[in-house]
Amino acid sequence: MGIEWVPIVMFISIAVVVGLAMYFSYRTKHEMQATARAALEKGHELSPEFIAKLGDALPSPQSDLRRGVIFTAIAIALSLFGWLFPEEDIQGIMLSVSAFPFLIGVAYLGLHKFGK
Repeated sequence: MGIEWVPIVMFISIAVVVGLAMYFSYRTKHEMQATARAALEKGHELSPEFIAKLGDALPSPQSDLRRGVIFTAIAIALSLFGWLFPEEDIQGIMLSVSAFPFLIGVAYLGLHKFGK
């Protein structure tokens, strides 16, 4: 195997992780709807909390804060990882890679600060 497999495997693994997250999110929503459908067929009344969970509610500002902190921490970790290498090529690459999660984290922190 050559060095050209490294980026291919990286992108495939990212796609697999994102795909699995989407699948499990879909599966959770599907199970909740099946539970609600079965309860309604048996004549049970649904609580308002359960109905609110069924809807696609906007994420809370607390979840935006958590995501912002996590993305910013990932960016700082990538920057430090690049900074620890003595080669300047790796430092520049890691700094440019860490810009993406940093800006995503700043966006989430802005949503937390200025969101409703």
